[in-house]
Order: sequence, then structure tokens, then C-alpha cells
Amino acid sequence: MTTTTSLPTRSLGTTGPTVSALGLGCMGMSALYGEADRAESIATIHAALDAGVTLLDTGDFYGMGHNELLINEALRTAPAAARERALTSVKFGALRTVEGGFTGYDGRPAAVKNFAAYSLQRLGTDHIDIYRIARVDPDVPIEETVGAIAELVEAGHVRHIGLSEAGADTLRRAAAVAPIADLQIEYSLISRGIEEKILPTARELGIGITAYGVLSRGLISGHFTRDRELAPGDFRGMSPRFQGENLTRNLDLVDRLRAVAEAKGVTVAQTAIAWALSRGEDIVPLVGARRRDRLAEALGALDVTLDAADLAAIEAAVPADAAAGARYPEAQMAHLDSEH
Repeated sequence: MTTTTSLPTRSLGTTGPTVSALGLGCMGMSALYGEADRAESIATIHAALDAGVTLLDTGDFYGMGHNELLINEALRTAPAAARERALTSVKFGALRTVEGGFTGYDGRPAAVKNFAAYSLQRLGTDHIDIYRIARVDPDVPIEETVGAIAELVEAGHVRHIGLSEAGADTLRRAAAVAPIADLQIEYSLISRGIEEKILPTARELGIGITAYGVLSRGLISGHFTRDRELAPGDFRGMSPRFQGENLTRNLDLVDRLRAVAEAKGVTVAQTAIAWALSRGEDIVPLVGARRRDRLAEALGALDVTLDAADLAAIEAAVPADAAAGARYPEAQMAHLDSEH
């Protein structure tokens, strides 16, 4: 019999649920990083649940529904105790083509409820724990999008409302409509843009941060090499930070971080995740492990304590704004309310 263990927990804002201090981002099991092993993906979700991870993050557009169906299968085949503790965080709104392209976002109230109906069916559940539009629809007031999710909450189909890549002003407008549990946004040693306005605003409003990209899509994991060949369709093949001179400069930063990690007897990835954890009890990092060994390494970050000297050494190795290149290609940056 499998015994589910427990991990440290954190609250998603003042109104959201209590979750494991690290969540599992499942996107890479279905999309954007080349082929994934289905059996290993499910085994990784099972291992995460068994270790005490309770937060599973997905999007209805990850593999056009593939990721939600994968999570459904993983939960159905997991031990009951682990399954009952699992919380689903779902992003919606991205419009896709058959070929896999992105054509925009739809935050209209009717679309919100349509997306939710399909997600509930694919996940095989009667509710979604945290529901959020993946990118703010510039053509629909955020009040209307959040209002539609609030109606889903009232109907019992959704438990909590989240946001994704929203700027400070949008946070305020959304929070005036309904309680917002958390903002999902990229935050890592080399992506610290939220620290100026967005993070203080979220804290003022009691909104938690679910930090994705804490290893910057593997760039600061300690495992990415200068000569690595990416599979066709891998997002990193067009990500500015993985191109040419940018990649060289960014991996130089990783080499400096590695020296700090080795002096502490931990891995580069554990150091980067522990740094994200150290930024505040209101921050829950998502780790995008697709394999059990990477998951085990990531969970090891929970045992890493960074003191003032460690944090100073990390800051010296990787100063704020040291990254070379934007975090998304220009066309995708245009969709980020958080960058405007």
C-alpha cells in the first residue's frame, strides 16, 4: 500500500486554498518541449502526489486537451488518498489552430463557461479548484471575464479565481469584482520584473503568486548545455534567451550560480528553486518536471535553507536584470498584460 507523505504548505493568497509549497506544472508532458513519454509523465504525477504535492497546474490548450486527459488518467489511477488531496489549476482562453498555432485569446463570458464545460469533462471532475484566463483578453474588460468565473464559483463548478500574467492595474480591477486567490506569472532569478509593481500590488490585495518558469524552461536548471540540439517544435528553439550570444551569456550566469550551489552541496536547480521559495511565504513555485528524477531533484529544494550570505552570493552571481534576451518572442510579449 502506498503511503502519501506531506510537504510544507502555503496559502494561495488570503482567500485561496492551502497547497503544497511546490506545485507540479504539467505543460511539458503534452506540449512545447518536444516529445514526452506518456507512461513516465503519469508515473511522475503519481510520484508527485505520493511525495505530498497537491497542486497540479495545466491549461486546456496544452496539447489541445491532451494534458487535461493525461491528468485525468493519472488521478484515476492514483491511490485514493493522494487523488482526494489533489487540486487542479487550469488556464483557459488560448485559441489554437489544427497545426498548433496560437491565434489569440477569448475572455468573453460565454466563452469562459464554454471552456470550463470542456475542461470539466476532460478532467473527469465536477469542479476546477483554481480557474484563470491564460492571458488577459484585450478586447474584453477583465471585469467581465472574472465575473463569468465568479458565476462558475457560485454554481459550484469552480472553487477559486486566479489570474495569469496580469499587470498591477488589472489585478486591482479584477479584485474589485471578486476575490482573487493567486496570480500565475513567470518569476525566477532571471525573470524578476514582478518585483517593482506587480508583487507589491498582489501583496496589498492579498493575492498569492504561483511562480512558473522558476528554472526558466530549463535554462537555469544546471542541465542545459551550450551544444544541446532541441527537438522540432520545442518552444526554446524560438525563445530569445536560448539564441546565439544570449544563450552563451545566460549559461555564463548559470556557471556562476553553479559555483554557489556546489559550495553549499546542492544542485543548481535546487538553488534556483530555493531562491524562489525564499522570496516570501505567499509564493508557490511550479516545477515543470516531466521525469521522476527531475521531480526528486526539485523537491529536494524544500530541504535547502538559504541564509543571508547564501542569498547575497546568489545575487552576486545572477544580478537582477542580468539575463540576455526577452522571456518570450516579441509577438508573444505583446499578449502579456504584465509587461504593459
